Amino acid sequence: MSRLALFVMALFGLVAAPAAAQDNPPAPDRDQVEQAIERGVRYLIAQTDDRDGSIGVRNQYRTATTSLAIMAMVAVGHQPTDQTPQGKALRDALNYILADDRITPDGYLGRQDGSRMYGHGITALMLTEMLGMGVDDRQDELIRVRCRAALDLILRSQQVDKSERYRGGWRYEPGSRDADLSVTVWQLMALRAGKAAGMDVPAQAIDQAVEYLKRSYREMGREKGGFGYEPGQYPRYATTAAGMLAMLVCGRYEHEQVRHASNQLLEWGPQVGDQWFYYGTYYYAIGMYQVGGEHATTAQRETWRVLKEQQRVDGSWQNRHHHESDQVYATSMALLALSVRHHYLPIYQR
Repeated sequence: MSRLALFVMALFGLVAAPAAAQDNPPAPDRDQVEQAIERGVRYLIAQTDDRDGSIGVRNQYRTATTSLAIMAMVAVGHQPTDQTPQGKALRDALNYILADDRITPDGYLGRQDGSRMYGHGITALMLTEMLGMGVDDRQDELIRVRCRAALDLILRSQQVDKSERYRGGWRYEPGSRDADLSVTVWQLMALRAGKAAGMDVPAQAIDQAVEYLKRSYREMGREKGGFGYEPGQYPRYATTAAGMLAMLVCGRYEHEQVRHASNQLLEWGPQVGDQWFYYGTYYYAIGMYQVGGEHATTAQRETWRVLKEQQRVDGSWQNRHHHESDQVYATSMALLALSVRHHYLPIYQR
């Protein structure tokens, strides 16, 4: 397998089964959480490239990692209009994403940096979340134009002829004829966020994607179940959390599969050292918050317990496993997981 394929899978991919969560973790200390978030944001700002405003520690996948960093900083309360170092970093990063060389004429945001449909979905989601948050009317209109083009490509890609097994989902390229849950969830969240922001997204597209998610689900015991990477595959922690959040984002709050998946996640919990720890914990924290009750309380405590011990001296996070070794990616995902209670990004609100 190529280095590119390995990194893309590592950046946004699968997960192995973790051990059960620690019993009765201490409640998060608000001041400690805020200090950890502040250190993480400072780390991201320090990774800004002074030449073009991108954020990342690698030369490739800069569109995707910059978009994740933007979402992470906005999620904890910073905006491009702020006259602060955080605001400047956001302005520079957003200008980088909006540059003409980041998008192809057909609206593809994942080709130029090699992140493919993973990166496309992430950047499209970021753009939908930034609608109305530009520094001026001109930038707001450019965000809308880019967002419209990106969502249209997602919609066209979904309609590529696929077998029943993969229908409604997405894969690595716009023309792919198969699908997986990881790529699908990013596209689906972008579409749902766009629809919530008033953009024209056919309800049929959302419904078809939800049906794909349902085909990826498997019962795992009484009142428990999970989502697999592809239909028929065994559920894992990260794919279960991703599938559950996607169902919630699409308004399936009372669906049996959501209830069973949240029960399964309550049993599993996040596990430090898992090869897809940050990817899974991002979805776990936000999804369980939306479920509410005991699930939300437990997830908040578990998320803080595992993340506080993993933050490095420089404010970054990095998985010990090489699959999530990119520090900007891991730090952005950790900040998004810790940002749940801020409610700044519309797509993640309960």
